[in-house]
This record gives sequence, C-alpha cells and structure tokens, in this order.
Amino acid sequence: MRERRWETSDRLTFPDVLAVGERLGALGLKPAPPAKEVICYVEDWAVDSPGAFDQLDQWATEDVTLLHVREAWQGDFFLLAGGYHTVFQQHQDVGTYCSISHPWRTPGPLRFHHPTSMLWLGFRHNHAFIRIRLHTQEVVTPGETREDVRRAGWIDERRAVFLDAIATLELPVETSVEKGQLVLKPADPSTPFFCSWPDAFGPCQFEYNSTDAYEFLVPASKLAATFAPHPANVRTYLTGFSAETLEKFATIQPGARSVYRCSVHCALGELPDVLDTIEPQGRLYSTLCEFDTQDLLPDGHEASAIVGIVGSAGSFQLEMRLNRAPLPEAQMAAWLERLLGYAVTYAPLPPFV
Repeated sequence: MRERRWETSDRLTFPDVLAVGERLGALGLKPAPPAKEVICYVEDWAVDSPGAFDQLDQWATEDVTLLHVREAWQGDFFLLAGGYHTVFQQHQDVGTYCSISHPWRTPGPLRFHHPTSMLWLGFRHNHAFIRIRLHTQEVVTPGETREDVRRAGWIDERRAVFLDAIATLELPVETSVEKGQLVLKPADPSTPFFCSWPDAFGPCQFEYNSTDAYEFLVPASKLAATFAPHPANVRTYLTGFSAETLEKFATIQPGARSVYRCSVHCALGELPDVLDTIEPQGRLYSTLCEFDTQDLLPDGHEASAIVGIVGSAGSFQLEMRLNRAPLPEAQMAAWLERLLGYAVTYAPLPPFV
C-alpha cells in the first residue's frame, strides 16, 4: 500500500532514538525496548564480492538478495536480460528469483502521474513474469477523500497509461472502472495475475505471469526502448543462488555495482552494530513503535501509524508512516513534531527501489 511518510530533519544519535521511545512510552504507547528482537531491513549495502555477506553471520538473516546496479546505463535491454536469463536457466531451483528493472516512458502530458514508470522482467522457478508500476504525483491512500473532486480525471489518466503499456507488451489484459476505481483483469481468468500497491483510485502495479520463460523477453525490450535516448538506472535482483552462481551472474556485462538487501533479526539495541557492519553506503530500517492514531487523537480520522528508525552514514533519523493522515494537512507536521520532539518534513518513499 502507498503510505504517507514524514521524517525528522535532524540526524540523531542512537541514544536520541531511545529517548524518543521513552517519550512515546510516557504517552501510553508501547515502543520496542532495546532488548526486544526486531526485524531490521538492510538496503544498498555495497560489497566487493558475495562473500562479504558473511559479516552478518552473527545474526539470523532472510530474504537475502544481491543487486547489480547500473547507473546511467545505455545498452541493449534484450541482450542484458537474455544474459541473466541464460544463467538463471542453468541454475534455477525452487526459491531462486531473478528480475531486471528498467524505466519506461508514456506519451504526455500527464497531470497526475510521472511520465517515467518502471517495468520488472522476472524469472522464478518454472515461470516468468512482467511487472508494471506507475508513479503518481501525489500519494492518496485508500480512505482519503482530499482528491475526490479530481477522481474521474485521475482514473482516466491512469487507465490510459496502463493501456499504453498493455498495448506495447501485447498482453490480453482488460481495464474497466468499477465503483469509482480502476480495475485490471486478464482476458483468461486462469492466468496468474496480481494487482498491488493500491491507492484511493485503484492499483498502481500489475504483474502478469506465464509458464513460457521466454514470453516476455522481446515485449519487455520494446517497452524499455520507450525510455531511449535517456540513460537508465537498471537494477537486477538475484535471490536464492549460491556464491558460485552469483559469480557467474557477475560476468554478464561487467561493471555493475553490487549491493545487498536482506532482513536481519536482531535486538533493537544492536541496530548501531548492524549499521557499523554495512557502512559506509548501506541503510537500515526498523520499527520503534506501532499504534492507532485514535489512541492519541480520539477526534481525528482513524489511521495506523509506524514510528520507524532509519540508519545511514553513522547516524539515525526517525520516520512516521501512516496509511492516511488523521488530521487536516495543515496540522500534520506540527502534531508529529510535538509527538517526536523533532522537526519533520514530508518525505514519501521512492516508488522504484
């Protein structure tokens, strides 16, 4: 789900973070104490080789994914994807996963969506998928009504952008508007098809699956070509492979930057140790406190809130993520600043990482 998100403007020490936890506890909330085991999400941990991951061996980890990051890349997407597909076919197994992301562009002008969208061409055990995600100008979450006066225009534009991708990919996907929301369905109901990343006006993403591992190589390349001649940021995600196989993937168009992402199970008080391990470029995210906003704002709109911890470059920030704003827009920042004791800025998460 799309979320409303704010973050503290100041960089904090970890004792500062724990002090905010005590502040929230004094309000009757239940923040995690330092000894509580939490899930810490690690992103963009730069590594020289797959063996570097052993540095996290003192903690239990899961969802370990190695990313090949190519910035300002201007190559042939078909050849790149075909190279990954060839190695994948030789080493696939239950639990292995490979996908390659590439931006694409839809004809403008657009009022509610960014002209740059993202595709993922992916391979799982015995099937392939194509995933399409749009990026909206505004984050309007389910239940919010602040953009309802523009609902019809918003939906028409979203439908047009999706139809552009569907036509380029030549997918048998049908679109309709039902109960004021955009609906996407495959022409064949038995086709594995998933919509996600919902907001107030329907899905921002769909995924179409096929048992033919080669089906989407050419169509995805056609869609990626709509981004030319601009340089693209391209990411490949590799999960479930041995270190030896990851080395084989590294020979595909050498020069990509390698980074890890994973989930780490650790005590909240160990977050500084995890951050030390993944420096200097890695980031971590964890949860300090979850609550229903009506516990503090009984007269406000019902909303679910998460106070998160973000670590990078040796220090921390706090983030507030809500499934909707419980107060009018003009009152939100001031309330959050009183709650946390620090200045905050509105900072939606990027949609394509």
